[in-house]
Amino acid sequence: MRIALDAHGGDDAPNSVVEGLKLAAEKWPETSFILIGTDDSLLQGNNLQNIQFHKVSEIIAPEDEPVKSVRKKRDSSMVVGCQMVRSGEADAFISAGNTGALMASGLFYTGRMKGVDRPALSPVFPTLENKGILVLDVGANPEAKATHLHQYALLGSVYVKHVLGIDNPKVGLLNIGAENGKGTTLTKDAFELMEGDSRLNFVGNVEAREVLYRPCDVLVCDGFSGNILLKGTEGVAKALFDRLKGAFTKNIFTKLAAGILYPQLKSLKSEMDYKEHGGAPLLGLSGVIIKAHGSSDATAIFHAIRQARLFAGEEIIKQMEDNLHPMEGNVGK
Repeated sequence: MRIALDAHGGDDAPNSVVEGLKLAAEKWPETSFILIGTDDSLLQGNNLQNIQFHKVSEIIAPEDEPVKSVRKKRDSSMVVGCQMVRSGEADAFISAGNTGALMASGLFYTGRMKGVDRPALSPVFPTLENKGILVLDVGANPEAKATHLHQYALLGSVYVKHVLGIDNPKVGLLNIGAENGKGTTLTKDAFELMEGDSRLNFVGNVEAREVLYRPCDVLVCDGFSGNILLKGTEGVAKALFDRLKGAFTKNIFTKLAAGILYPQLKSLKSEMDYKEHGGAPLLGLSGVIIKAHGSSDATAIFHAIRQARLFAGEEIIKQMEDNLHPMEGNVGK
């Protein structure tokens, strides 16, 4: 297996990418890694035989306009990585860079999976249980149709089954109420499509306040709603831990209490940390493309690589394509 990484994606790139790559290369010596970047001195002093460097001349910056940049910067690390997946030079590509540009690169240079209209950005949300919940879409497509949400449900079900190891995963639809008939025309139509599809273990509507309690294994939504859910959840978690930190350092008594509770708080923070869940796959592309968080450190890059190995190693793309084939009685809207 060959996994390519974008050396220049992320807030702490290339340092975090290189360090995470080295951790993975030591952990999985049977896997080959390709670091794509402009500076071949990044691997200076590296003694690991399963890492090679592919030099490019351009970088897509966070502020670059996605579509224009991927068309103009053909020799950028992001575009070259997606081309490698298409050509078979790499089995997976990971980048923590510009999300829009990675999606555009994937669409233009890797291509869509047969039967998919629009790929989805699909992170695993941390929950109060040990297992997370796959949420798609969280921003790739702010405006969606009911058929897109139906496709997301099918894609997510296969991914969760084979990558997260959950048989017959439960699928929920993000909505403003749990009752049938709630929501917009989009969610009502999507509900009807998912409820009538025997390929899905559809459990109905899910309210945002229930997500952290893991009411389902796959949560489907349009990119606009999903992005608000993602950033809102991140903001609440950060504010909560900041508030706790302030409360526990207020005086000697609260500091003593903090010392007693520290192991439990540390465990909770780890469970709610995105770094432990790797990156967000762009489900619906014809190859394995993983979007790592922009603030990924070496640990997050390591887990993104772990995720890519599982995704690429099980022929999941083919199984997704097979699952997308229309069945008799399934009617699109």
